[in-house]
Amino acid sequence: MSPDNLANSIFLARQPIFDNNLSLFAYELLFRYDQTNESGVDDFNGDRATSQVINHAFLEFGIERVLGGKLGFINLTRSFLTGEIPLPFDHENVVLEVLEDIEITDDIVESVKSFAEQGYTIALDDFIYHEDLKPLVNVANIIKIDLLALSEKELVEHVKILKQFNVKLLAEKVATEAQFKQCKQLGFDYYQGYFFCKPTIIDDKPLPENKMASLRLLTELQRPGITIEEVEDLVKHDVSLSFKLMRCLNSAAFSLPNRIESLRRAVIYLGLDAIKSWATIIAFSNINTSLPSELLTTALVRAKMAELIAPTFNCDPETAFTLGLFSVTDALFNKSMTELLSPLPLSDTLKLALQNAEGPLGKLLMFIRTHERGSLTVMPSSLSIPEINQAFLSATEWANHSLETIK
Repeated sequence: MSPDNLANSIFLARQPIFDNNLSLFAYELLFRYDQTNESGVDDFNGDRATSQVINHAFLEFGIERVLGGKLGFINLTRSFLTGEIPLPFDHENVVLEVLEDIEITDDIVESVKSFAEQGYTIALDDFIYHEDLKPLVNVANIIKIDLLALSEKELVEHVKILKQFNVKLLAEKVATEAQFKQCKQLGFDYYQGYFFCKPTIIDDKPLPENKMASLRLLTELQRPGITIEEVEDLVKHDVSLSFKLMRCLNSAAFSLPNRIESLRRAVIYLGLDAIKSWATIIAFSNINTSLPSELLTTALVRAKMAELIAPTFNCDPETAFTLGLFSVTDALFNKSMTELLSPLPLSDTLKLALQNAEGPLGKLLMFIRTHERGSLTVMPSSLSIPEINQAFLSATEWANHSLETIK
């Protein structure tokens, strides 16, 4: 089977990995095989198929588009380990993960040693310690521990044992801030999971007026049919937003022929939709600087991906963009989604989708979230894997470019 045919059966996603300061450390690239696709790939040749698609993805797409200059964790399948398929990347930008279901034989250990000697960083995935794995632990740089695979007592014991080796510890499937704090206290170095997308503490205190004003501003900027006069009025009443937007528009990223002194002039060059989009991105980035910057990245990727695939879910693209953008507001403001949305002039359809995942918009949001986690459980039959991959690549590239531009 050709790599192009295999690419129709395996989709690409990514998950963030953080350090102790909740700064983005890397992304894990996920290549998942769609079991419902009749591609001729079965359990016996799935490893080779996935290896070929990873190889093809690097050559065809350029994974730097997904990583945005960040480090990438790549699952090292048996076909890569045995040398059957050559690695399509150098050691500088990737971490090689040895999967937990690979049988660890002497030749596999020697192969991993060879990669380490070439300068590659080695991670052991979903690791559960026993003495037979000690030779591999001695080679590894990072060991990933699945929090769901161990009891609290077993977790403490694993940390105690592994701290004797010269390795960094990465906690996988961190679902809550409490788990993050517990792992940090135990001595972990890195964290993977979507705990950062959830409110840390939900209290009944009213939202401060300045934050409520920011939320209203975002809502107004997303209002369908908003005019340039209204956008101009919104921006000029927010000094920080006005300054940053003008600085952005006059940066080298836009290379406009003349210096921009007003939004009216900017619309002539870029159009109203572009100005509204950039004002939204900057306003969103101003809301809560104490939270992980990846929260903003997640919101932008969700928004753009939702916009791109909205027609497949019978949704309006503009509304779908707003859906993705607002899907992290509970984490931004540490409030329940219901409380945040109640005073905002958003449609009931959009509110129900954000609160309870109801309706076509709700299905769209659920799809975006499950894709982030490497699952296709709610994929509509009218949406193909190549279309998903292209939407994801376009969304990540757009988000990376947008964030780089407003720095």
